[in-house]
Amino acid sequence: MEDAFLQIGARLHGLREVLEIPVEEIAELCGITPEDYLRMERGENEFYEPCLALISKRYGIELDVLLFGEEPRMKGYFVTRRNQGLAIDRRAKYKYQSLASGFRQRLMDPFLVEVAPLPEGERHAPSSHHGQEFDMVVEGRMEVTIGQRTMVLEVGDSIYLDSSRPHSMHALDGRPVKFLCVAVNP
Repeated sequence: MEDAFLQIGARLHGLREVLEIPVEEIAELCGITPEDYLRMERGENEFYEPCLALISKRYGIELDVLLFGEEPRMKGYFVTRRNQGLAIDRRAKYKYQSLASGFRQRLMDPFLVEVAPLPEGERHAPSSHHGQEFDMVVEGRMEVTIGQRTMVLEVGDSIYLDSSRPHSMHALDGRPVKFLCVAVNP
């Protein structure tokens, strides 16, 4: 996972240098401090896919180039076979699998996400980012917290949310939860 952070950070740094973008400009775009952004570039902080999506849109570079170092090639359609999506390890307890990594100029980013259970009493820190997302549980049970509201989703249950509101997902019953996440960034 740390290797992935370093590779993504190096691509962010290279993009910023080539386009001569001030750190403050990208940090403001992502809604984080310049120091936090530079930590992302150095691979010291986890990255936020919505932040990368905003960077890709603003500066005209495909999100997949930032995430995977590869240019998507498909325009008419793209098939992702079961368990074959490109893996993105953002955090130790979250595993993302991109389901449309080869499709150019996507308007949304679908992922299969697996969240590992935490030890008793531990909680994932809430996150917030631009855009909206749709999440549907495909395996296990998931507790979703949005602001002060907490709810439990079972297999087949879904939620559509404003991603700018602080939110977090937690696996229940001591087992991992898998859910389809479709993120749409303005």
